Amino acid sequence: MTNRAATILLQLGLLAVVVAALPYKIFELDRYFVPKELILNAVAIIFAVILVARRRAITIDVVDALLAFFLIWSAASALFATNHWLAQRALGVSVASAVVFWGARRIGASGGYRPLLAAAALATVIAAITALAQAYGFDTDYFSQNRAPGGTFGNRNFVAHICAIGLPALVWSTVTAKRPSGAFLGSLGAAVVAAALVLSRSRAAWLAVAACAVVLAIPLVVSRRYWDRKIIGGRFARLLLAMVIAGTVATILPNHLNWNSESPYLDSARGMVNYKQGSGRGRVAQYRNTLHMAEANPIFGVGPGNWPVRYVKFAPGGDPSIAEDGMTANPWPSSDWVAFVSERGFVAAILLLAAFTALFLGSFRGWREAGGGDAVLARLVLAGTVVIIMVVSAFDAALLLAAPALLAWTIIGVSAGARRRGREVDLTRREWIIAAAGTMLIAIAATARSATQTMAMSAVGDGGRTAAWVQGATWDPGSYRINLKVAQLYARRGRCTAARPYARRAVSLFPNAPAAKRVWRQCQ
Repeated sequence: MTNRAATILLQLGLLAVVVAALPYKIFELDRYFVPKELILNAVAIIFAVILVARRRAITIDVVDALLAFFLIWSAASALFATNHWLAQRALGVSVASAVVFWGARRIGASGGYRPLLAAAALATVIAAITALAQAYGFDTDYFSQNRAPGGTFGNRNFVAHICAIGLPALVWSTVTAKRPSGAFLGSLGAAVVAAALVLSRSRAAWLAVAACAVVLAIPLVVSRRYWDRKIIGGRFARLLLAMVIAGTVATILPNHLNWNSESPYLDSARGMVNYKQGSGRGRVAQYRNTLHMAEANPIFGVGPGNWPVRYVKFAPGGDPSIAEDGMTANPWPSSDWVAFVSERGFVAAILLLAAFTALFLGSFRGWREAGGGDAVLARLVLAGTVVIIMVVSAFDAALLLAAPALLAWTIIGVSAGARRRGREVDLTRREWIIAAAGTMLIAIAATARSATQTMAMSAVGDGGRTAAWVQGATWDPGSYRINLKVAQLYARRGRCTAARPYARRAVSLFPNAPAAKRVWRQCQ
C-alpha cells in the first residue's frame, strides 16, 4: 500500500507540475517557476516521510552513492554563497529531485513502472496541448506572450524540453499498451507532442530527440528478440507516421505566432549547430566567461543559484548575457553543466555526470533477466531519457528547473528500478536520523520558501500599490526584485529612512547590481 500511495502521489505531482502557473504577469519568470517548485518540494517531503517511515536495510549502488555525494558537495557549496536565498532555492530543487529519483526507483524495483511511465507520458501530452492552444489563438493570463508558444511554462524552449524528455516514456506507453485503444490514444498524443516540438523552434530539443534516435537505433533493433508481442513493431511504425504527419501539418497550418522570418522552422534547423552567429555565438561567449568564474572558484564554486550574482564581474562590456539594467538577462546560464561547474565546483559536476553515465551504461545490461519485452523496452526508455536530458541540459537549463527535473528524475528513477543491483546496507539509527533530518530540513525549507514566494506574488498582484510591494517584501525578504522596487518607491518620494533597509537588503542580495547600488547611494 505504501508503494501504491507513493505511485499516486507521483502521478498527481507529474500532472500538477505541468499545468501549475500564476497570473501575476509582473513576475514573468517566477510566476511559472515558483508554483512548480512548490509542487516538486511538496512531493519530495511526502516521499521522504514514506522512505523514512519504512526504515530498513536498503540497497545502495554506485548511482545512489554518486548522487548522495553530489548533494553533500552542493550543500557545502551553499555555505559559501553570496546570496543564501538563491542557494537555498537551488539546493532545494536538487535535493527534491534526488528524493523523487530514489522514491521512483523503489517503485520501479517492485515492478510498478507502468503507471508512472504512463503518467509521465500523459503529463508530456498535456504540456504540449497547452503550447498548441497558445499557438493557435487561445489566450489566458496564465500564458506569456514573450516567448510563445510556452503554454503553462511561459517559454517555448521550456515546454519543448518537457516534450523531448517525456517522449521516450510516451513511445513506450504507446507500443506496450494493453489495449488497442491505448495504443491509438498514444499515437495521437505523440502527434500532439511532435507538433509542439516543431512549433517551439527549440534547437536544444530538436538536437536531443535526434541524438536519442541515433543512439537507440541499434539497441532498438537488437531488442526485438525480446519482444513478446509482434504488434509492437506495427505500433511503433504508426506512431512515427503520426508524428511525421503532425510535424508537417504544424509547419503549414496558419497559427498566431509572430516569427520574424519567412521560413522560421527551416532557419532554426539550419542554425542548430551554428555557434558563429546569433544566440549560438552568445552561448559560446557566456560559457567562456562562466568558465573563468569556475577557474576562480574551482572547489565549491560561487554557490548554487548564484551564477547571476557573480557573472557580471566576469563579463566584459557588450556581453549579450547582460541586460540593459546591468544584470544577467536570465537567472541561470544557458547550460545546466556550465551552471553546476561554476556554482558548485568541478567535483560536483563530475559526480553528477558520473551518475548519468552509470545509469546509461546500466540500461544495456541484464536484458535476459529483465522479465519480458516490456521491461527491456523500459531499459531503453532509461537510456533515451538520459541521452535527451544530457543534450538538453548542455544547451539550456533543465535539471535546474522544477518541472523538467520532476519529469526526468521520475522517468529515470522508475525505469532504472527495473534493474536494481547493489548491496544491502544496514544503516545505524544515528545514520538514519542524520540523513533523514538533513533531507527533511532542506525539503521543508524549500517548500516554505516556495509558499512564501507565492504569497508575496499574490500580495503584490499587478504592482499598483506601494503597500502591496511592502507586504510582498515581508512575505519574501529574499526577493531582489521586490526589495529594490520598495526602495525605489520610497526613494522617489524622498522617504530615504523607509527606503534604506530595503536598498541595503537588495545590495546584499546582488552586490554588483547597478540599480540597487544607485538607490543605496541616493539615500546615504
